[in-house]
Amino acid sequence: MTAKFDLLVIGAGMAGIAAATKCSSQGWHVAIVDALPYGGTCALRGCDPKKILRRGAEVVDAARLLKGKGIDADQLSINWADVMNHKHGFTDPVPHNMEEGLRAGGVTTLHGVAAFTDGTHVDIDGRSYEASKILIATGARPRELDFPGHEHLIDSTNFLNLPNLPPRIAFIGGGFVSFEFAHIAARAGSSPVIIDRGHTPLKEFDPDLVERLLERGATAGVTVRRNTTITSVVKIPQGFRITVQHAGEPATIDTDLVVHGAGRTPDLTRMSLDSGDVAYGPRGISVAGHLQSTTNPHVYAAGDSADTPGMPLTPVAVFEAKVAASNMLKSTTAIPDYLAIPTSVFTIPELVRVGMLEQDARAHDLDVDVRFTDTSGWYSNYRIGETAGTTKILIDKHTDRIIGAHLFGHDYAEVANTISLAMKHGLTTKQIKSTTAVYPSIGSDLASML
Repeated sequence: MTAKFDLLVIGAGMAGIAAATKCSSQGWHVAIVDALPYGGTCALRGCDPKKILRRGAEVVDAARLLKGKGIDADQLSINWADVMNHKHGFTDPVPHNMEEGLRAGGVTTLHGVAAFTDGTHVDIDGRSYEASKILIATGARPRELDFPGHEHLIDSTNFLNLPNLPPRIAFIGGGFVSFEFAHIAARAGSSPVIIDRGHTPLKEFDPDLVERLLERGATAGVTVRRNTTITSVVKIPQGFRITVQHAGEPATIDTDLVVHGAGRTPDLTRMSLDSGDVAYGPRGISVAGHLQSTTNPHVYAAGDSADTPGMPLTPVAVFEAKVAASNMLKSTTAIPDYLAIPTSVFTIPELVRVGMLEQDARAHDLDVDVRFTDTSGWYSNYRIGETAGTTKILIDKHTDRIIGAHLFGHDYAEVANTISLAMKHGLTTKQIKSTTAVYPSIGSDLASML
C-alpha cells in the first residue's frame, strides 16, 4: 500500500527541517526522510562541531598572544579527548531532538534511502510513498578523487570524530575545510600541511587578505604547499607517504593522517533522479529561479542539492528551503534574495567576505573607492596581543554604498553582520558612520574601517 503526503522532504538537515516544519504548520500532510541521523551536515558534521573544536584552539592562541603580557601560557595545552567529548555533548542529542520536534509539529519522520520510481512516487527501503510535492535537500558530499591511494583519505566527518590527534596531518585542497581544521590542529599540537594545486587558496575570498592569512597561519605552524599536485598516497609503516609534483619536480611528504578537503559535490547519487524525470548536472538539480525543477513540476530543490546562485552555506540553504516551501504552499514563483550574504572561513583569526570581490567590481566597470586598512596596530588588536588584521571595503562612489567588504581579523565575522545589514537595506557609509557604537568593541571599529 502506498502512503500519500502533500509534501515529502528528502534530507533532514536544517533546510529540509525548515521546509517540513513550515508546510506542516499550514496544515499540509508532510513526511521527511534521511538515510543519516537527523540534523544534517551543519549541526552534526560541519559548522557547529567545528566551531566547538575551534574554541579550544582560540583559547590556546589567545593565551600565547599574551605571553609576556601577564599570561603564563607555557603549560597551556588542549586535551583533545576532552574537547571531543565536549563536542559530543552538543552533537549526540541533536538527531533525537530534531526528530522529536518534527513529530511534535505533525511531521512524519522516516529513515532510509529515498529513490524515485516516477515523477511523484518514491521508494524508501522497499515501501512506496506518493507526494504531490517533493523537496530535495540532501546537501553535499566530499568530491570524488581519482589519484592512486585516495581511499586512504578520511573526510571531514571522520576528522570531527578523531579520538586522538596525530602529530602530522596533511590536508588535501585549499578550501574551507582544510584551512579551518589545520588552524585547529596547529593550536592543538599537530603539524599540519595544506596541499593546494593552485597558486592562491580560498579563491572565494580577497586574494590580498588571503596572503595575510597565510602569513599569520605560518606563525602558528600551518604550512601551505601551493602549486602542488598529488600523484599518489601510499601506506607506509610510519603512516602515509604522499607523492606530489611541484614546478615539474617530484617530491614526497610523510604524514600520519591525510584529510580530504578538496571540495564537495551535490549528494544526488542514490535518488534515481532519471526515474523521476528530474534534470540535474554537476552543480545540482536544475531549477528555475523559484527553486522548482525545470523538468518535473512536482519537485523543488534547495541548498547544496540545487543549482542556484546561492553560496554553499547553511543559512542560504535554509532560506532557499523556506522560499521553496512558500512557493509550494501559495503556488507562487518568488525568487530568493541573495544580496549581501556574509561568509567566513573560521581560521584564527577569521577571514570574511560580504558582496563583490575587487576584481569583479572592476570587471563590471564600477567606479569603486577601495578603502584598504591595516588594522593590526589598532587598540582592539593590541588589547588581545594580536598582530594581524586587515580590511578592504569597496564603496560605489556614485551611491556611497558598500558593494563589497573583505575582513581579516579577530571577531571580524561580527563586523560583517553589521555590514551585511547595511548593504541589504541600502545604507550609505555616511549613515553607517553616523551611528554611535558601543566602545570599546569590535563593532566600534567599523566607522574607522570606512
